Amino acid sequence: MGRPIKGRGATGNPANRYQVHSREDFDDGWGNLDQPLPALETTLTVDKSRTVISYNDSPDVPFDRAINPYRGCEHGCIYCYARPSHAWLGHSPGLEFESNLYYKPDVADCLRRELAAQKYSCGPIMLGAITDAYQPVERELGLTRQVIELLAECRHPLSIVTKSALVERDIDVLADMARRQLAEVCISITTLDKELARKLEPRAAAPHRRLQSIERLASAGIPVKVLVSPLIPVLTDPELEQILQQARDAGATGARSTLLRLPLEVAPLFSDWLQAHAPGQAQRVLSRIRDTRGGKLYDPDFAQRMSGSGHYAELLAQRFKKATRSLGYLEPEKLDCSQFNKPSADGRQMSLL
Repeated sequence: MGRPIKGRGATGNPANRYQVHSREDFDDGWGNLDQPLPALETTLTVDKSRTVISYNDSPDVPFDRAINPYRGCEHGCIYCYARPSHAWLGHSPGLEFESNLYYKPDVADCLRRELAAQKYSCGPIMLGAITDAYQPVERELGLTRQVIELLAECRHPLSIVTKSALVERDIDVLADMARRQLAEVCISITTLDKELARKLEPRAAAPHRRLQSIERLASAGIPVKVLVSPLIPVLTDPELEQILQQARDAGATGARSTLLRLPLEVAPLFSDWLQAHAPGQAQRVLSRIRDTRGGKLYDPDFAQRMSGSGHYAELLAQRFKKATRSLGYLEPEKLDCSQFNKPSADGRQMSLL
């Protein structure tokens, strides 16, 4: 088991599944393991991907395409299902996922070419489906802003999912798109407990700031959903109704919830986190997770990976349904794809076709 590191979610750097060798801390008798770990710096590397729109045919997600300007995420959410993707880059899904970041400096140019392609057919784009498009480095690089401005230019619909208050920076563009039924924002709230959030999601916005973002976005006329996600058995599920209530009071009109997912390396990372931050609840939390996953910590079956199975999962689903109904949450209107106007590949003039 690793040790907590201030400002980071993971407690260590386990080897990824493609590595032949692994490393572990060793006490050499000098007491090094008792010393506080030094601050972990964030590094940035250029992502040289040729395309920026990623497609999926998963039957359990409400979109078929997404854009992620960044790989890795400095928010450091310990439960993040995207952590295993860092293994494809040769990194650990642990601390390296939240400190070794990749960015696409030409994301807007690549996107323009893809949207301009003759074969491209318009469909709502999800921004930040894997890693948060508004993580801290966005303040410096502004890549998400470039993507939104391009989508606004060619009237392409988009959804945004984030747990960052930085989304408020782009209210000017998003409000104009929303008036044309081209934009919606989903704010993720896992817990209202500030201290728990600091440990679960160390560099994401505090819960009260996310509620404030919902209020400011809604006041600007932008449709806002609250994502009570992930719902963590025992640890955060008692807050389900309270989160839905406060988000509704702030102006959210739609709501979704997904059960905690622990694919591949995320399961041991989360287990270590529990031992480090909530040892008294660790066994109960893991036991309840297994109750919702057929006795395992994770089941990738599309039919239940988002919602789980069994009595406990059904109870959570009933609570969510009852609360959203009583609070007046609605199914949001579909985004409008009919207004899309292909950009020119070089950015000089919009197509009239």
